[in-house]
Formats: sequence, structure tokens, C-alpha cells
Amino acid sequence: MFQGGAKLSLDAKGRMMVPARYRDALAAQCNGQLTLTKNPAGCLLMYPRPTWLALRERIAALPIDAMEWRRILLGYAADVELDGAGRLLIAPELREAARLERDVQLVSVGTHFEIWDAALRAERESAVDPNQPPPSLAGFAM
Repeated sequence: MFQGGAKLSLDAKGRMMVPARYRDALAAQCNGQLTLTKNPAGCLLMYPRPTWLALRERIAALPIDAMEWRRILLGYAADVELDGAGRLLIAPELREAARLERDVQLVSVGTHFEIWDAALRAERESAVDPNQPPPSLAGFAM
């Protein structure tokens, strides 16, 4: 399980440095082999390859009413590897899909990560009303 996040920058080639605290875990879990794909929420999803392979089977089996989700999740999927410096290259079409330019936010969400444009992530976070949690959090004490 991954937790935490980091504010990062893309270099001129579209590479993102993965923080050291995640690199060791990713090296052990998947030898630095990752899969990136588009999330309809406006970010990219970054999965360790074994986690993605299991999820890919579930996505491929989705019913016809989820065809657009299948097209997005599978159609944008790209396998990437961490380089020797701990960076990963985000393809131009994926950067464009998530509106990533320079400042990005890496957010861990358990089994995988989200990569957001930093300004969009801040906008989404500020829109969360702490006094109106979703019904699924009813009775959930923090």
C-alpha cells in the first residue's frame, strides 16, 4: 500500500522523478515496471505492472455499458520503466490528456498513484466541503 504524495516537476522531455521513498517499494514490487493510463477524472493513473495486469483483465471484461471507460483506460495505457535515475517518461499524448505541463502532484491512493496537474489538484481539493462528506463516509470516524 502506498500513501502520501509529492509535488514534482516535469523536465523538458516530460520526465518525472519518482520520490526515493516510492522507488524502493516499486523496485521490489515490480522491478520499476509501471503502467500509466488516463483517468476520466482528469489525471493519470500509475500502476505497478503486476497490479495493472490484474486490473486490465477486469477492465477488459466490463459489460458494454462501460465501453467508454474501457476505451479510455485500455486505449491510453502505456507501459513505462523507471530509468537509472528514478525517472519515468510520460508520453506526450498522456501529458496532453491530463493537461500536465510542468508542476505536477503525485498522490498515492493505496495500490497505485495518481498524477495530477498541480493547479487542477489544488482546485479539486479546495472544492471539497469538509462539512458535507459523501454518504459512503456516514459513521466513519476520523
